[in-house]
Amino acid sequence: MTEKQRADLAVEALKKEYPGAVCSLTYKTPLQLLIATRLSAQCTDARVNKVTPPLFKRFPGLDAFCAGPVGDIEDIVRPCGLYKTKARDIFNMCRMIKEDFGGKVPDSMEQLLKLPGVGRKTANLILGDVYGRPAIVTDTHCIRICGRLGLSEGKNPLKVERQLSAVLPPEESNAFCHRLVLHGRAVCKARTPECGACCMEKFCVYALKRSKV
Repeated sequence: MTEKQRADLAVEALKKEYPGAVCSLTYKTPLQLLIATRLSAQCTDARVNKVTPPLFKRFPGLDAFCAGPVGDIEDIVRPCGLYKTKARDIFNMCRMIKEDFGGKVPDSMEQLLKLPGVGRKTANLILGDVYGRPAIVTDTHCIRICGRLGLSEGKNPLKVERQLSAVLPPEESNAFCHRLVLHGRAVCKARTPECGACCMEKFCVYALKRSKV
């Protein structure tokens, strides 16, 4: 079986298992998704979703964030950890969006990566969820599960992204990554993967090797 064939099987299996896959972060605008994603670094989505309602109530839009002060942002995002760095990035990215991008969240990888605190993972999420572009978000779930499936090798996010780009149907890539998050939380866990309950057990390289031990 080729990696492309295995990828097609994985896409279809996860579609059936998680038909309504969407981003687990709660947001209403592109800016809110950008900020929530920055807060999610080394923090659970569940905690971020508790912090963002009061954050977006205090700062309802771009102009409010640009006005600051940063200390008020820090106070609200403190439960997300690394709060000083995250608050500073949020403040500075909002200023850059207003001053350099006409008040609109950029729609290209190159421009998104210019924003403070934004890496490829965040940029791909914005491109996929906001602008409907083919995008692969190589978070820990994606890297772990695709490595086990035999779709990728290594843990370098950019290398994994490139490997998956070569085998995934572009139109399926964004939703596929959202489904991997759900599957990683429910079944293919980091320490104790539940292969017997997995919809991809029959073609997963890790599961097949494990069954022969």
